[in-house]
Amino acid sequence: MSNAKLSATNGSLARAFSRLGWIGFWLQLAIGSIPVALLIYGFLFGGNIGTRGRSALIEYLTFGSLLVLAFTTIWSYRYTRLADRIAEPDRRPSASSIQRIAWIGVAASTLGIVFSALVMMLEATLLLLYFLRAPQAGVPVVQMTGGGPASWVSAGDILSLMGLIFTMLVEVIVLALSLWLLFRATVAFAETYPAVDDHAADEV
Repeated sequence: MSNAKLSATNGSLARAFSRLGWIGFWLQLAIGSIPVALLIYGFLFGGNIGTRGRSALIEYLTFGSLLVLAFTTIWSYRYTRLADRIAEPDRRPSASSIQRIAWIGVAASTLGIVFSALVMMLEATLLLLYFLRAPQAGVPVVQMTGGGPASWVSAGDILSLMGLIFTMLVEVIVLALSLWLLFRATVAFAETYPAVDDHAADEV
């Protein structure tokens, strides 16, 4: 491959990592602030978001999902720094290193989707069980348990589920961006090295 074509390929790859990296970073920063704000609200004012009790498993999975979201946000920012290195011939990383970074982004986003999906299914299951225990009436009202603490479903419970839905949405978007960057890196690698291999084979 000629130096001009190689430079054009690396320039295109660098622009893809920079553009999609910034898109993923700002999307996660904006949407990821929703569950973080809910978590801070629950910590400052005590108790849970909503008025139902939550199991320890849901709390752990939610915390894990937020950690993964923070990691993928940082990783999207790393894409933008990687783009600067790809654009500079002296600092350009190897093709295998670029692919490995993209693969890590894919794996992290997939893990975040799994965590969010598990939390959503558990939350929906708890809501269903709660409504099945409550008196079946036309209009749901506050449910008081005899002799126990008051418990009811509030707008905070729905807001919590919306936060999880938005978190999963942004993780799906980041997964798609990471897969596209992995594809671009693989194509760039295939365009660069097979040409060298074919030339060496012709010489033999």
